[in-house]
Amino acid sequence: MQGLIGKKVGMTSVFDENGKSIPCTVIEVGPCVVTQVKTVEKDGYSALQLGFDDKKEKASNKAEIGHFKKASTAPKRKVAEFVGFEDGKYKTGDVITVDLFSNDTFLDVRGWTKGKGFQGVIKRHGFGGVGGTTHGQHDRLRAPGSVGASSWPSRVMPGMRMAGRTGGRQMETELRVVRILTDSNLLLVKGAVPGPKGGYIIITK
Repeated sequence: MQGLIGKKVGMTSVFDENGKSIPCTVIEVGPCVVTQVKTVEKDGYSALQLGFDDKKEKASNKAEIGHFKKASTAPKRKVAEFVGFEDGKYKTGDVITVDLFSNDTFLDVRGWTKGKGFQGVIKRHGFGGVGGTTHGQHDRLRAPGSVGASSWPSRVMPGMRMAGRTGGRQMETELRVVRILTDSNLLLVKGAVPGPKGGYIIITK
């Protein structure tokens, strides 16, 4: 579960050695600073806390400023913990870059989907709607239809697809590394990554 924090830049396409176009998502990965080293003796488990993307001190509270000063780094916008790193290999203040990953390997990429707010059943579940659009106006075009049963069981069954909040949830997908641009801290993976441009991404081996 070694990994890093990244930020979605956008999408592009690259050509492989056979001239085939590969759709890719570009992710800015790190450099991530080790902001805390957790040990079994002190915390009950072994992990590294990594920070990514600087933010101004005036946008941070005193607790955050003090925490990051221990690592001799600026306050970070995104912090996450990763397990699986070799014990004793990294210490507070160390920087881990995109070199942690290698080409033609598969990574778990986790992001947060775009939030769409409260939506009806047509947009949320792909319902087809009821009735036609001619021969008089009615209000049943985008309605969900019947949701309950008759006298038995006299209730709406669990799992009924209804209107509600859509998007804004965490999703994870497995994608192949196409190219690593070390100088620019960029990682190109084949396929789409959840979330908007500028959204934070958690990448693990």
